[in-house]
Amino acid sequence: MKELLDKQHAFFQTNKTKSYAFRKEQLLTLKKMIEEHMEEIEEALYKDLHKSSFEAYSTEIGFCLYSISKALKKLKKWMKPKKVPTPLHLFMTKSYMQLEPLGSVLVIGPYNYPFQLVIEPLVGVIAAGNTAVVKPSEFASYTEQLLVKLINQTFDPSYIHCVTGGKEKVQELIQQKFDHIFFTGSTRVGQIVYEAASKNLVPVTLELGGKSPAIVDETVPLDIAARRIVFGKFINAGQTCIAPDYIYVKEEKKEDFIQALIESIKQLYPNPEQGYVKIINQTHYERLSNLINKEKVVYGDQRNEEDLKISPTIMDEVSWDDDVMKEEIFGPILPVLTYQNIEEVIATLKTKEKPLALYLFTKNKKVEERVFKDLSFGGGAINDTIMHIVNAKIPFGGVGSSGIGEYHGYSSFERFSNRKGYVKKSTLFDLPLAYPPYKKWKEKLVRFVLK
Repeated sequence: MKELLDKQHAFFQTNKTKSYAFRKEQLLTLKKMIEEHMEEIEEALYKDLHKSSFEAYSTEIGFCLYSISKALKKLKKWMKPKKVPTPLHLFMTKSYMQLEPLGSVLVIGPYNYPFQLVIEPLVGVIAAGNTAVVKPSEFASYTEQLLVKLINQTFDPSYIHCVTGGKEKVQELIQQKFDHIFFTGSTRVGQIVYEAASKNLVPVTLELGGKSPAIVDETVPLDIAARRIVFGKFINAGQTCIAPDYIYVKEEKKEDFIQALIESIKQLYPNPEQGYVKIINQTHYERLSNLINKEKVVYGDQRNEEDLKISPTIMDEVSWDDDVMKEEIFGPILPVLTYQNIEEVIATLKTKEKPLALYLFTKNKKVEERVFKDLSFGGGAINDTIMHIVNAKIPFGGVGSSGIGEYHGYSSFERFSNRKGYVKKSTLFDLPLAYPPYKKWKEKLVRFVLK
């Protein structure tokens, strides 16, 4: 790994990655690679997770192609130095901000969206003019092997290289002196990455997760709220970092809302054995099975251990003392909690770790303002779930234990760049104000200007 990183650092020092022409060419190359191997990518995603071709394209392949197209369209504008305002006391001076590439970036991807969550950050890495080492998840082994083949036959290893392996390989990688580490995964592993990176003062982006709530009040159509929550929760069998982890619903509406959830599940997933994503492996299947309290299940809980599938499952009469509420679920289990007034929800959530996402279903403007003002979370939606991730103009990332740093669109370009500020001063005049000797009149003038 050190030898590979040394080669990438050497290539970066040639300045070849910094030109607009080179970055554009590499983005086009990446796009061509994806388009020419679309069927292979879909097949790998099916083998790893049983993703349908529609879900594979919409949530992974198409997602990345769209990002590449947007980056190509905006790249020249992003690269231009930006003139920024200059204070009056910097007389005859102009100020600028330039985004410059960081160097070599390590991208570590997860298993739940094993293609998208490797390629999406790589788009930003390339656009910003960096080199990259990519480490896909070994749990999604078919996608991992395909990424190794495609990336390593498409790019020179001194520019972009894909490596494989388990936790030992990750440990080896994060000990190296990269210029940035981008990690998507669990909070526990994120802490390990953060600690290792700190020893070399390597900056990190951590895209983690947490227990993202969906809050439903009495003012919204329950069928619409239920359908949008069911969609956001059970896509990818709940293995989505921004999926609604649990629901807070107004006590008086609980029974009607649970029935609306059940009807939505029946409509969207009439046969979970077909066209429904599986749990990634046996370990996670068993973990999820242990979170299900059969006595509290009101719908679902059909399990097929051979195929690693758990049907969309709703649990009622749940409290924060239940096992399912003590960790991020990351699977097709949806607990329902109730509340009497929004103040108690806000008070409770303030005592919890800040989630990656929050979803509020309401028509009440005061409730909307109160929740979004008082609660801290990475991003979210009002009267919808997960779709904020589709808008590349919105930065995506966590806060606190749910992550560090944002990306997507221009935010990705910024994430993998150094914001370099500088001033340019005229040589026509050279006012003596800042130079010694420091006379009384100078001190008075400086105090007046800088107060």
